[in-house]
Amino acid sequence: MSDPYARKLVGHSFYHSKVDIKCNTLVVLDGTLENRGLNMIQPISRAFPKYAIIELIGTDDPLAAPGAKGDNICYIGFLELKNSGVLLTGDEVIWNGKKIGTIAGYDDTHMPNHQNTIVLMDKRISGKDLGIKINDEIIIKGFTK
Repeated sequence: MSDPYARKLVGHSFYHSKVDIKCNTLVVLDGTLENRGLNMIQPISRAFPKYAIIELIGTDDPLAAPGAKGDNICYIGFLELKNSGVLLTGDEVIWNGKKIGTIAGYDDTHMPNHQNTIVLMDKRISGKDLGIKINDEIIIKGFTK
């Protein structure tokens, strides 16, 4: 089977509009690693049903993108999606009215248990150090062109 993402046949221009995904924090994580060994998959999007669980992992590596490797990370938390939707690289991740970063890609290490969702941040700050609490709402912003 031919992967249209790997072949560069599809990209962000195919996405005209999409909904916000509202999430609640189930687990707040703490810690950083310099040698995580993430293998970001090639696709720029992932579709999730309502109540799916994702893990947010932060990085400040400007090269973080689909198909890239990633080592320098921080752990943010596990989220439950309150509505179905599609995550797309470049989507803003908003907590407490503030942008904490943008979706950089996905790592399948723990699939099908949960999707590692990589967030590009200006500075790696764990969920604990950000001040995130259990049941805090995090919004992954949709858009309309």
